[in-house]
Amino acid sequence: MEVITVTNDKQSLNNVKIGNNVKIFNFVNAYGCSIDDNSKVGAFVEIQKGASIGKNCKISSHTFICEGVHIEDNCFIGHGVMFTNDLFPRATNPDGSVQTDADWKLIETYVKKGSSIGSNATILCGITIGENSLVGAGAVVTKDVPANSIVAGNPARAIKK
Repeated sequence: MEVITVTNDKQSLNNVKIGNNVKIFNFVNAYGCSIDDNSKVGAFVEIQKGASIGKNCKISSHTFICEGVHIEDNCFIGHGVMFTNDLFPRATNPDGSVQTDADWKLIETYVKKGSSIGSNATILCGITIGENSLVGAGAVVTKDVPANSIVAGNPARAIKK
C-alpha cells in the first residue's frame, strides 16, 4: 500500500493544510481541512472541509470526520468512528425543494487533547470530549464527556473517572 509522507515544511496539498511528517495512506478523501505535524491517517478515511486534526494524532481506517469536527493534539481515533454535524438532517425543505448549505446549521464538535475514541463509536454533534478521556468501542456519545473519564454504551455513560 502506498503511503504519502510529508516531510518538508508546512504546505498545502489539494487544498489540505498538512504539517511536517504526516502519513496519509491510500484511498483517503480529504479536502479543505488541516492535519498537523506527525499525525497519521489510515486508509478509507474521509476528512471534510473545515475539520482539523492536531499534532501526533492517529486516525484509523474507515473513519468519517465531517465539517466542524476539531481534534486536538495526541488523540487516537479508532476504526470506523463516525462523527455528525447536524442534529436534524434532511434532504429536502418542507416545500419539497432540495436543501442547500444555506438550509442547515453546522454544529461543531471538539475532541480535546489526549483523548481516545474506540472503534465504531458514533459521536453526535455539539459535544466536547474532554482531555485525556476514553470513549469505549461502539459507544454512542450524545452529550459532553468530562475530562479524564471513561464512557461506554448506547447512550454512552460514565463508567470510570
